[in-house]
Amino acid sequence: MGRAIDAIRQMTQKPVFDARARNDANAAPAHYHSQPGGVAVNAVRFGVLGAARIAPAALVGPAKKTERSGVIAVAARDPARAQRFAAKHAIRDAVDDYAQLVAHPEVDAVYIGLPASLHAHWTLEALRAGKHVLCEKPLAANAAQAEQMVSLAAQRGLVLGEAFHYYYHPLARRVRELCGSGAIGSIEHLAGRFNAPIGDLDDIRYAFELGGGATMDLGCYPLHWMRTLIGEEPEVTSAAASERPGGVDEIMTARLRFPGGATGQLDCSLHEEGGFAVSLDVRGSSGELHATNLIAPGLGYELKWRDAAAAFDETVAADGSTFDYQMAAFVAAVLDGTPFPTSGPDAIANMRLIDAVYRAAGLPVRCA
Repeated sequence: MGRAIDAIRQMTQKPVFDARARNDANAAPAHYHSQPGGVAVNAVRFGVLGAARIAPAALVGPAKKTERSGVIAVAARDPARAQRFAAKHAIRDAVDDYAQLVAHPEVDAVYIGLPASLHAHWTLEALRAGKHVLCEKPLAANAAQAEQMVSLAAQRGLVLGEAFHYYYHPLARRVRELCGSGAIGSIEHLAGRFNAPIGDLDDIRYAFELGGGATMDLGCYPLHWMRTLIGEEPEVTSAAASERPGGVDEIMTARLRFPGGATGQLDCSLHEEGGFAVSLDVRGSSGELHATNLIAPGLGYELKWRDAAAAFDETVAADGSTFDYQMAAFVAAVLDGTPFPTSGPDAIANMRLIDAVYRAAGLPVRCA
């Protein structure tokens, strides 16, 4: 996702739950490298699991913009990297390993920005430690893992959110309003595309054992757009992939059919010659809608639609990034008990659809 945002910057020109953690009294003493700085005790205090490239934009920055949240700890595979990350982003504690971060007595919620193959293990560990979790998409490596994660979160009364940040921005909300209000009639067909060229074949997105693949990293978004707008769970009628050695899809195309009769098409690509593209097209019985860059609208987007009488080109007012809006929604879920839409059954359903796309394309489900 970090690379995708970098590509957008280069290619676009337009402008109630108890948040206190419960900890194991028998846990081994933790080794923290601390520096000055703190977060209000009545705020959601985050620990960052994995000093990922996306973490500053996805979590650290947004958490600093509100008094109701903050980041107090970070862990990485390399403790020295965690220390550098903490120093750069004014995070108080650099923790020596993932287990110590999960057990950190002051951490209320854990942000997981690790490869998809590690999402289930560390989400479950965090939930068992009494922490809320905001996990990067896709929630898991496969649907069976997602079901286990969601089940444990429900049992423990904790918030487990899948970080589909786009959903919380006013642009996505306006698209949902237009499609749901009948402005373009009843939806007949949707087409979602997300291409983000990754030329480095050593990138984790090309590693099957880490949960890599175009559908996992990119296609999960268009699948979520289409499911959300229709409000139904589709079947995959066909899928075809351009495959790298080891079962990783570099390019994926899939066709969907929804119970109400609407159809959908997914296109996603990591291929370096594919060009960057993020778009959603919806054909209705009496009009059409076209939207671009739902994932980072602050860097430029289009929202055009027409009905039987006229055409419209809209600009949506917003006062923050998709990640800012997501942070506000997640904190409200933890502190106020407000529902967090991209969680629970929604997250399981999206993972089931990803698995179905792979099966239809003749490729193995991740980490099954």
